[in-house]
Amino acid sequence: MPIDLYFNRFSGPVRAVWMTIRQLKLDVNFKPVDLAVGEQLKPEFLALNPLHTVPTLVDDGFALWESRAIMQYLCNRYAPDSTLYPKDPKQRALVDRSLNFDLTLLGQIEAVIFAPVFSGAPPSADTVTALNNSLKNLDQVLIKQNKYLVGDQLTLADLSLLAYWMYLEKSHTDVSAYPNYQRWVAGLQAELPYYDEVNGISQTEWDQEMARYMASVAK
Repeated sequence: MPIDLYFNRFSGPVRAVWMTIRQLKLDVNFKPVDLAVGEQLKPEFLALNPLHTVPTLVDDGFALWESRAIMQYLCNRYAPDSTLYPKDPKQRALVDRSLNFDLTLLGQIEAVIFAPVFSGAPPSADTVTALNNSLKNLDQVLIKQNKYLVGDQLTLADLSLLAYWMYLEKSHTDVSAYPNYQRWVAGLQAELPYYDEVNGISQTEWDQEMARYMASVAK
């Protein structure tokens, strides 16, 4: 029985799960959810996920939300020996550490990039400083690595953090001070054959979707 993934392609957490699915070569039924018209608030969706968020996974009646939990579940159930989520306790702990860090980073990106869009006010100096500090720390971690965040193979850590790059790109955030971060992104973009399929959203598409979502919030 195919896995169902309720998704919206403009969501970074969705794209992280989507790249995991492509990396594991899983058979998944993709079910789009239009957030701008409130499809996530329909009773049938709330019955699956009362938090009304995407991504939401349904695997033979088992419903799961939160992107990192979904990614870990897919590896544990369908590819327990995959290096994407290493079995070695220390390596897995490093992947988990990165997943926890990227949750912090996502919150900072939302505070700097998205909150001002909907409030009409510029981000506070404190939120900008917090985001820059996180990007600086990430850049320093990547100095010590070659191609990947953890060890010498692609892991969930890479896919989850990579999914947020589009937020910085589409908002024209200046990342010139973080060359190692830029190198890491460029390397993964070139390596992953599904990168464009998952992340190929034009600036025009992005701007139009943000306008649709802002209009729905205004209502």
